[in-house]
Amino acid sequence: MRYFLDTEFNGFGGALISIGLVPEYGDQEYYAVLPLPEEVHPWVARNVVPYLDSVPQALANHVDAATAAHEVAAFLAGDRDPLIVADWPEDIALFCRLLLTGPAEIVDVGSLGFEFRRSPGFSTAMNSRVPHNALHDARALRDFVLGHE
Repeated sequence: MRYFLDTEFNGFGGALISIGLVPEYGDQEYYAVLPLPEEVHPWVARNVVPYLDSVPQALANHVDAATAAHEVAAFLAGDRDPLIVADWPEDIALFCRLLLTGPAEIVDVGSLGFEFRRSPGFSTAMNSRVPHNALHDARALRDFVLGHE
């Protein structure tokens, strides 16, 4: 199955702040907010931080990176061949980095596939119910991709 990914991070090249994964089918979604860095980029402070908890209470998951990594592994565990779809390369890079929990250590995931879906004319910020919230942006990406197939 495909899982649509979005992340929020602390400016260009910055630390992961939140992650949203939305399956192609079904309603089991994953969302996590990681601890904010000591210095938050001003744009992120204005446009991302206020919306981190704009999700259903059951999904408002504030965890450290190691916990998020293990939760992502558990979330994907039932799928033998997950394909992670993102519309921004940094989302894939941050997702992969999250899975690394230490030097030469990775959470218990099987094979993963990745698809970078460049979508000119589409912007998660313009199509998301709550722009710059990783879960809502991942939902918007899923809806866009499925709506154009």
